[in-house]
Amino acid sequence: MSGHSKWASIRRGKAILDNRRGQAFTKIAREITIAAREGGGGDTDMNFRLRVAVQKARSENMPLENIERAIKRAVGGGEGGADEEVTYEGYGPEGSAIIVQAYTDNRNRTASEVRNAFTKGGGNLGASGSVAWMFERVGVIQLTIGKNDPEEMTMNCIDAGAEDVIEGEDELEVYTTFENWKKVSDALEKAGYEISNSEAIMKPATQMDLDNAKAVQLIRLIDRLEDLDDVQNVYTNVNISDEVAEMV
Repeated sequence: MSGHSKWASIRRGKAILDNRRGQAFTKIAREITIAAREGGGGDTDMNFRLRVAVQKARSENMPLENIERAIKRAVGGGEGGADEEVTYEGYGPEGSAIIVQAYTDNRNRTASEVRNAFTKGGGNLGASGSVAWMFERVGVIQLTIGKNDPEEMTMNCIDAGAEDVIEGEDELEVYTTFENWKKVSDALEKAGYEISNSEAIMKPATQMDLDNAKAVQLIRLIDRLEDLDDVQNVYTNVNISDEVAEMV
């Protein structure tokens, strides 16, 4: 799925090489704190949302003490406990759709920063509901293939309730409805598969293509948004090719 799997994979690879690791840890820590507070406590066995947030932290090699500190902020109060989730919608080049998910303790500050990023990147912030109808909230689970038979894994994923399975070079991307995300994830974990990442995403119902220049402009706009401390995730309905991604 463009705007998530392909682009997110490229960005995950870049993060290891650049100086954004500290910023990534900060964002993941906020995600863990909110997951612990909103998802039902600090026990990962009882709190699925927290479990996947911690899983993400471990996949990024986040130190255990950072993870524990983030959980304590939620269950024990203190700094960082007042963050709330907010979503912004806007447009990029040629009317392309963008959804921005953020955690903030100051809505006015975050809204101003997001608006400025859109403006400087050649886009514009839209009203609530302006592009959300183009997206569907779904679950995506990434499984390491390893020594397993991909075809057998795919069948097991479908039997577990997956809506779609995409085979990559060394991973399967398993898509579920948001309602079945936990059930499918639990079933695949019970089957012994290695889950490298699991998260809820905004998947576009349809995708659009841009010429290379406009696509590069969009990627740079996404970069501006992702560089904001409060922004957690950015989604778009644009099909971003490997060729274009490598141009940035």
